[in-house]
Amino acid sequence: MTDLTQKILNFIDLHKGEENKKSVIENISGSVSFRGSNIWILACAIIIASVGLNVNSTAVIIGAMLISPLMGPIVGAGFGLGMYDFELLKKSIKNLIIATAVSLATSAIYFYVSPFKEAQSELLARTSPNIYDILIAFFGGLVGVIAVTRVEKGNPIPGVAIATALMPPLCTAGYGLAIGNYMYFLGAMYLYAINCVFICIATFMIVKYLNYPIAKQLDLKHEKRVKYGVSVLILLLIMPSIYFAYQLYDQKSYTSKTEVFIQNEFLNNDYPIIYKKIRYNVSPRRIELAFLTKKFNDIEISDLNKKLADYNITNTKLIIRQDTVNLRKDILNQINNNQNVVDQKDVIINNLRNQLSKYQFNTNQINNEAKILFPELSSLAIGNYTFETETDNLKVIPIILYQSKKDINLETQKKLKAWLKERLAKDSIEVYQQNK
Repeated sequence: MTDLTQKILNFIDLHKGEENKKSVIENISGSVSFRGSNIWILACAIIIASVGLNVNSTAVIIGAMLISPLMGPIVGAGFGLGMYDFELLKKSIKNLIIATAVSLATSAIYFYVSPFKEAQSELLARTSPNIYDILIAFFGGLVGVIAVTRVEKGNPIPGVAIATALMPPLCTAGYGLAIGNYMYFLGAMYLYAINCVFICIATFMIVKYLNYPIAKQLDLKHEKRVKYGVSVLILLLIMPSIYFAYQLYDQKSYTSKTEVFIQNEFLNNDYPIIYKKIRYNVSPRRIELAFLTKKFNDIEISDLNKKLADYNITNTKLIIRQDTVNLRKDILNQINNNQNVVDQKDVIINNLRNQLSKYQFNTNQINNEAKILFPELSSLAIGNYTFETETDNLKVIPIILYQSKKDINLETQKKLKAWLKERLAKDSIEVYQQNK
């Protein structure tokens, strides 16, 4: 062995700065128990995490993960397995089952009584685990157990609690139970099992590497049986997660290609889109679009469907929604399901969808004038919006949507609005930027 190799090995040696093994074992043994205060802390953390998932607040969820005591029995199980201390292993698994049951019951009760039962993105993210969740759990577990075995504990433990995310899957599983959606329950419990097992496996590996004392000497046959059981468990968890990872990759790739298609064929041609839905999990897949003013005939729609092959988009049908009544219903449904990405501008656009066909301006001439006065603009679309006032009278105001080559500052926006009011001879108008 060369001097350089020896220096590298000394540099990365985990034995340096290691805590006394007896003290570590005592601390781990004491942290696996769930009695009294630990149960109360866990229940409170579950409620906090459930509220965070319910209102889609990442900060609240992180706070719940920081105070959760769930890591104790999982790391204890890893130590028990690594030292062949089956009493510690049994105690850890027993307490982990108790903690899991308390967590599921608490979160299920919360979501059952909560008036808000809509599945937010933070909830849905915990229902389809994949290979990346395994990597996070394994390397997060490595960091956690390394920190536990150090004299100077440092500050990785809070980060490990956040990264491995044991609380949110349990809360999501409770949500699945509360609403009777067992696919959510099974997906979340699978993610929870991945986190628990791979934190435990990471702990097992570090315990073996650091040569912690064996509590019970096993013969070769029993030792092989333990290692075989661990290997089988790893495979059972890895195989489905690889499939889910592939599904995630395929969906992301498909979405990326459809976005390029929409950008090139519609947005670059100044066709403002007011409704977009990509249906990935149907056969054939569907791209559903609706436009503010542009109408497509059957030949144009057929040609656009043929162009999908040019973008390597297969098994897909392009549907352009031009039926006003059903389109309005679908748009309102999309608003309800995507509240975090829909703002007030989009709501107004959807509400005036039925009115735009009744009131039209000479938009071509106004468009040309606007591009001369405001070179940043690429297009304008104008229509009237009718609404009831407090006195039950109908009021009509023009709504202007514009697209720009670059962001327009506030001063220019004010000038554009003032010019449009004068040009349209209206006392009141509303001007919104249409995002590409």
